[in-house]
Amino acid sequence: MNKSQKSYYPSGKEEKVKKWHHVDANEQILGRLASRIASILSGKEKATYTPSVDEGDFVVVTNIKKVLLTGKKREQKKYNWHTGYPGGIKERSFVDMLEKQPQKVLMEAVKGMLPKNSLGRQMLTKLKVYPGESHPHKAQNPVHLIINGGIDE
Repeated sequence: MNKSQKSYYPSGKEEKVKKWHHVDANEQILGRLASRIASILSGKEKATYTPSVDEGDFVVVTNIKKVLLTGKKREQKKYNWHTGYPGGIKERSFVDMLEKQPQKVLMEAVKGMLPKNSLGRQMLTKLKVYPGESHPHKAQNPVHLIINGGIDE
């Protein structure tokens, strides 16, 4: 077997150039948006995708306050967590979460779609979410990414 027939396997040690993508979440459906972002963060859209190596790109999301849910989820969806103290179960509705911590809505959705290990936590650090139009990553020249799935009315 000569050298040209060997399979390519990225080691993770070599320097990779990460792209920056900008997504406008205005009138986008949360689940469809999160699944596409998770795919970009994990590097599945690249030809050199390897499950054990973080080859994904950075994603900047703006206008997260204007994200949509389908059906009755806007009124019925709840976020639960535990404080660590006895009787410390907390619950917050989607509307309250969108009002108080809008970036956490998308972060939780994307986190559930990434691997549940240290590699998934590393991938999640490349997601930058902002509630309004502006973001401080203009110097990285993010490429505007259009994600279908918005509702046309």
